[in-house]
Amino acid sequence: MKALTEKQKNMLDYIEDFIDQEGMAPTVYEIADFFNIKTSTVFAHLRALQRKARITRTSKARSIAVKNHKTKIRNISLLPVPLLGKINPGAPAGSLEYKEGEIFIDPSIVSGKDATNVFALKVRGQSMRDLGIYEDDILIVEKVSSVNAGDIVVALVQNETTIKSYFPLRGGRIELRPANSEFNTQVYPDAHVKIQGKVVGLQREY
Repeated sequence: MKALTEKQKNMLDYIEDFIDQEGMAPTVYEIADFFNIKTSTVFAHLRALQRKARITRTSKARSIAVKNHKTKIRNISLLPVPLLGKINPGAPAGSLEYKEGEIFIDPSIVSGKDATNVFALKVRGQSMRDLGIYEDDILIVEKVSSVNAGDIVVALVQNETTIKSYFPLRGGRIELRPANSEFNTQVYPDAHVKIQGKVVGLQREY
């Protein structure tokens, strides 16, 4: 097996630690942010790690798998939260009314938060893909009274729900911004937008 450069080893160590802590692989954007490097540089290192048979990956987000890595299982009690059905992150589509069941999450995701104000939603669509949110991902959402610019929110707009990044504008307007250039940014009067919660975590099945 070919030896790793110091930078490749550091990246591999980070990926292993991330998987151990979060229970899923990091995205390319998270790796780039951690090392303060460009995503193109991350891709180059990942390709090198693949050539050296240290990882496997596909084009999907969080698909990196470290070969021969045994995930360290933490001794935790999982927290049940209600699953309120699917939400389309593109155009508003359907209000949140019905509980479809429940899922179990790592309580560290909502550490310091009131667990009774947390719910889960399954994503339908790809309008938030550039932020690593994909079809059938399960979002962990906290009911909050206020949010900050740039937060990913679940918003009620004219009795329909949508997921977008939130940006307040001048003149009492709200911009709900997708993370996919194929979708249009939506701008509404403040009074027409009701924030139902802020996305605080993501869970994915492989």
